[in-house]
Amino acid sequence: MTTALSGRRGQAARNDERILAAARAVFVADPSAPIAAVAERAGVGISALYRRFRSKEELLKRLCADGLEVYIAAAEAAVSGDVDPGEAFAEFMRRVVEADTHSLTVALAGTFMPTEHLNERARHAGELNHQLIDRARAAGAIRADLEATDLGLVFEQLAAIKTDDEVRTGELRRRYLALVLDAIRHPTDPLPGPPPAPGEFAGRWIPKSRS
Repeated sequence: MTTALSGRRGQAARNDERILAAARAVFVADPSAPIAAVAERAGVGISALYRRFRSKEELLKRLCADGLEVYIAAAEAAVSGDVDPGEAFAEFMRRVVEADTHSLTVALAGTFMPTEHLNERARHAGELNHQLIDRARAAGAIRADLEATDLGLVFEQLAAIKTDDEVRTGELRRRYLALVLDAIRHPTDPLPGPPPAPGEFAGRWIPKSRS
């Protein structure tokens, strides 16, 4: 009986992974796509998808929650331990770009109403950003005028680099990340204009029809 239950749970977990991977691909490409497109790409029936996720909005929330947890894990790893602050910062940037978490931000902002749990985790991510920047700045590893609120827009710019070839997209993102890191670590002129204010872009997460 236990083996059968484990088998069912294992199959459900595999279905979840397949559905989430399909949903990410479908909705990053077209946030307005119907949920049926996710079922088709995942190779599952629409009824099986609805058994796991009751609505498209629930699926979108899960995608963003998963992406946020990946980001938080990378930031927590960067601020913990005895790793050189400059290298920890660079490795954090590489991990986030590789995970492509900000394609979800660009595509899905404003498509659903965030939950309080998502808002709380986003606040935690912001706190980690401040710790990471403060630590690297104190070590003299990054430019003094880089602020924690700059990071989100830098990641979004890198996420905007896309080609039809996944491998080539990865190559180009790593190339331009290297340029960004060089500018962050070896500044010449001061940055023009103020950084984003805390919460300046938070409003884009509120669906226009509900504002």
